Amino acid sequence: MQKTILDRVERVTGDVVSLVLRGDEGPLAPWEPGAHIDLELPNWLTRQYSLCGDPADRSAYRIAVRHDPLSRGGSEYVHLFLRPGRTLSVSFPRNHFPLLPAPEYLFVAGGIGITPILPMLRAAVASGAAATLAYAGRPFAAELSAEYGNRVRPGRPDLVALAREFPSAEVYCCGPASMLDAAEAVFPRVHTERFQPTPRTSGPDTPFEVEFTRSGGTIPVPADESLLDALNNAGRPVPSACREGVCGSCEVTVIEGEPDHRDDIGAAAGRMYPCVSRARSPRLVLDL
Repeated sequence: MQKTILDRVERVTGDVVSLVLRGDEGPLAPWEPGAHIDLELPNWLTRQYSLCGDPADRSAYRIAVRHDPLSRGGSEYVHLFLRPGRTLSVSFPRNHFPLLPAPEYLFVAGGIGITPILPMLRAAVASGAAATLAYAGRPFAAELSAEYGNRVRPGRPDLVALAREFPSAEVYCCGPASMLDAAEAVFPRVHTERFQPTPRTSGPDTPFEVEFTRSGGTIPVPADESLLDALNNAGRPVPSACREGVCGSCEVTVIEGEPDHRDDIGAAAGRMYPCVSRARSPRLVLDL
């Protein structure tokens, strides 16, 4: 974890605030567009937020937080109680939504989904690529229009028309689930990031065993307990934040066995996210 000082809290819209977190012990860890961090809040909650500042500025991270009326305590605490000067711990950046090199980009964003897109658009324009943003939302709208002019198309996007207009563009989309589902149905190739898990149907949860290569030993994982909870209860704690398979903070390495992947990230070979994923084989061997 990295220690930061909350430097500024700025009201972006009625329900969105921007936080600038300045490094307390020197430069912060580097990051690239699409990355996010876990923020440890003083009320013992950990939440993940996309970095929306300038990757070249190692002195501070910038994030934005929307006040969710159905908040489980994270966004509500940020909006009601966080004040400048507070010391906060943040994780090292992780990136499951990287910006790939391309001659042309189309960015589609809705609401707070603009946050990972902000540094992507900046990087795309700086690279000399053709870049267009279709944005249905208010956060940072004035900032975007002032900086990028007619590259930004405000209002609800016509995805079918955009797919016809930009047949060769690399497409990145972040926003409400309905927008992401529609984009995935329209564009033959699209990169998406979800803030909420995709509803999915999995097979019945069955018990399995987990063996540890480094610490030794084996534990059972009952059918009614997640792998993450089983690890924590057995004294092998694994960091976690969302517990929904969308942030990647609980990633573990699989040495043997076949995971049952139920995440929205797309776990790399030899990796899994124990907050939601289980096992297809009777036993998993983990590098723990």
